[in-house]
Amino acid sequence: MPTGAGQRAAQRATALLALHQPGNPVVLPTVWDAWSARLAASAGFAALTVGSHPVAESIGKADNEGMSFEDVLTRVAQITAAVDVPVSVDIESGYGRSAPRLIEGLLSVGAVGLNIEDTVHSEGGRLRTSGEHADLVGALRSAADAAGVHVVVNARTDLFLRQDGDPADRFERAVARLSEAAAAGADVLYPVGRHDPEALRRLTTELPLPVNAIALPDQDDPASFAPLGVGRISFGPFLQGALSGKATEMLARWV
Repeated sequence: MPTGAGQRAAQRATALLALHQPGNPVVLPTVWDAWSARLAASAGFAALTVGSHPVAESIGKADNEGMSFEDVLTRVAQITAAVDVPVSVDIESGYGRSAPRLIEGLLSVGAVGLNIEDTVHSEGGRLRTSGEHADLVGALRSAADAAGVHVVVNARTDLFLRQDGDPADRFERAVARLSEAAAAGADVLYPVGRHDPEALRRLTTELPLPVNAIALPDQDDPASFAPLGVGRISFGPFLQGALSGKATEMLARWV
């Protein structure tokens, strides 16, 4: 990466990380193309995240790595060219690529953050062990350090989403898994799923880093997350879904 581009990436990564303040959450609207990115940036948001599910929908492919890493990079390049704010990218479980390749690819298209999940889609959807996931987080951190950019790593667990294992100790297993990822070099922790307020408060209390909560942009109260200690809010597929619903209503008038 040219020196100037590397400096700009490092500055954007630092700015993105600084936005994560428990109790004063940054809202990263989940976008999928240049149009949606411009829409969100024009509304005044300080940073954006690119969602795998809406990107896949927008190019006619399936979520859960039905698209390739190259598909993602092509779309992210269009997004970063369209907006002047830091951009993070959901890279699912890594598309079977090495950590250095993932970091190099993201930086090459102007992204400075990533989500990495513990479901391995390329291996039948198995769940990584907590140690495996922590090792991957550590490898991503090392690759970013080698590139000279503190890429913001959002470590995600799918334990709640998958309703994995015994519900009696699922919360404790999720906290242990995410805490291990934190020790390995994550910056943000993402227990993906819809949690009731008490569960979300417990997560933000027991986890050692800012917690990413998912929100329904057309239904949730924006002010409800800060008192629970949340550090980051994103929309997953729900912004695209809400817009699709509105568009369907409008189009139905003309059929």
